[in-house]
Amino acid sequence: MSYTHFVYHIVWRTYRSLPAINEEHERDLYGYILGYVNNHKGKLFRIGGMPDHIHMLISIPPDIAVSEFMRGLKFATSTWLKQNTDFPLFSGWGEGYAAFTYSKEQIPVVKHYIMNQKEHHKVTTFAEEYRKFIIDNGGTIDERFFLKD
Repeated sequence: MSYTHFVYHIVWRTYRSLPAINEEHERDLYGYILGYVNNHKGKLFRIGGMPDHIHMLISIPPDIAVSEFMRGLKFATSTWLKQNTDFPLFSGWGEGYAAFTYSKEQIPVVKHYIMNQKEHHKVTTFAEEYRKFIIDNGGTIDERFFLKD
């Protein structure tokens, strides 16, 4: 019997970072995402965000690629949001996402970070936050394409 334990911190944004996820109804969207995660045999540890982006800490089964999971999640939520009159500014998700892995011991720290998004973004923009995540995790940024959609 094999054992795997992958925990991902995934961040993605609305198209052109439009403030399309209103606080009044964000819990409805988060509930929809929870249902999607559960239906794909994943576990949602924490979700939160701002009007222009979402953070979630999840585990998904090892036989589901993160890219496959996110393609399906973005498609399903995009369809749901466009049909929902509570999100009139939503026109789609931006291209791509960022996914980082964390150990079991780091889960409380990442959960706390996600819980405090509203406070955190009083002093940090999404672009600054996203850039820092990518660089801190060994990625490089091509300025020609960074958050251009």
